[in-house]
Amino acid sequence: MGWNTNLRWRLPLACLLLQAALVVLFGVFVRYSPDADAHWIEEKESKNISSDLDNEFYYRYPSFQDVHVMIFVGFGFLMTFLQRYGYGSVGFNFLLAAFGIQWALLMQGWFHSYHEGYILVGVENLINADFCVGSVCVAFGALLGKVSPIQLLIMTLFQVTLFSVNEFILLSLLKVKDAGGSMTIHTFGAYFGLTVTWILYRPNLYRSKERQGAVYQSDLFAMIGTLFLWMYWPSFNSAVSSHGDAQHRAAINTYCSLAACVLTTVALSSALHKKGQLDMVHIQNATLAGGVAVGTAAEMMLMPYGSLIVGSICGIVSTLGFVYLMPFLESRLRIQDTCGIHNLHGIPGIIGGIVGAVTAAGANAATYGQEGLAHAFDFEPGNANWSPGWQGSFQAAGIFVSLAMALGGGIIVGIILKLPIWGQPADENCFDDTVYWEVPEEEKNEVFHPEDPTLKPSEP
Repeated sequence: MGWNTNLRWRLPLACLLLQAALVVLFGVFVRYSPDADAHWIEEKESKNISSDLDNEFYYRYPSFQDVHVMIFVGFGFLMTFLQRYGYGSVGFNFLLAAFGIQWALLMQGWFHSYHEGYILVGVENLINADFCVGSVCVAFGALLGKVSPIQLLIMTLFQVTLFSVNEFILLSLLKVKDAGGSMTIHTFGAYFGLTVTWILYRPNLYRSKERQGAVYQSDLFAMIGTLFLWMYWPSFNSAVSSHGDAQHRAAINTYCSLAACVLTTVALSSALHKKGQLDMVHIQNATLAGGVAVGTAAEMMLMPYGSLIVGSICGIVSTLGFVYLMPFLESRLRIQDTCGIHNLHGIPGIIGGIVGAVTAAGANAATYGQEGLAHAFDFEPGNANWSPGWQGSFQAAGIFVSLAMALGGGIIVGIILKLPIWGQPADENCFDDTVYWEVPEEEKNEVFHPEDPTLKPSEP
């Protein structure tokens, strides 16, 4: 079947209409939070704040910078492993993230920061918007190389909306703790993306199989994304935690889990190869699974050794997923997962939810202290309606709610994206930048110049 991939009018129209709508909505609803407003001077006096350094900006902005780099650089470059889709990987990630953070500021704002008719935006809203877009970047990994930029914009519009609803249910209604987003970001984003790619199954994708692999340089670029994500993941998991011990603990737990994950990934990657060689796909992806899996329990008293155990398990599970489960999903369940997000985000996200539920259920005053326990799980001391068992149950329920939202939403969005009007590429043209990008001509083969014997050094 022939596809019209010329987006000369459709893409500009989609971008301009969406941006115009966002400008109007921001004008009507969005204002600065007290910490960003010019009335901050009066705010300081009314709250007896002595220094501008107590402004939320100075606490949160360093973490925001790290998370922002992860979304735009880390995720973007992680997907450049495809030999002829580097522009699409980085460029389309840039596009959907730039649109997504604007829409997320509105959607999350209506749920969490809406006061007296306005959404009050501060630096924490920017971090949460990046978190929301992180789930979109995860889903993009499953669809990489097989969809048009218009499809990505539409997917982002719906996914950000569903993410915000799911986040509200988990964090505000169920009172789930999910500092690093194992459930809200990774589980939801992964299974949403997998469901969409299942609906968009391409029976003749084998025609583009030769471009689905990597070359030496593309794998090296993808490793840059891995290293940025790996280094900044402690900031990601601790960015919105409460100041003090919770934020400190989240960074330590993530740091330990990531480190352990690298060793078990390398061990298993070598063990599963008949010549004991390492697979760059495993090193690029499975080494990050520890950061995903420790997300829910990051600010809990998981203990450093517990973080090491979680990271070690996830390195093994993720690597096994790439070797055995990913081919099974494609051949048997018709799930064409370009980046293997099921192994990096899906399974580790579920593991993270389970770890969070078990850790919460085992919380006690001896470990946290009575006030520390109340502070960690946001309940009033002496509240008879709260118990660690109840918290663990709600944590577990959060996993199922996220899965239900992801699967249901993915089916609906997949059906919408399947309509043949969005300029998607044909099966034989997937994973190729030349469909949507102006690409420089390939360098001509170097002309062979015979060696000039007069330039040879004289023999001694």
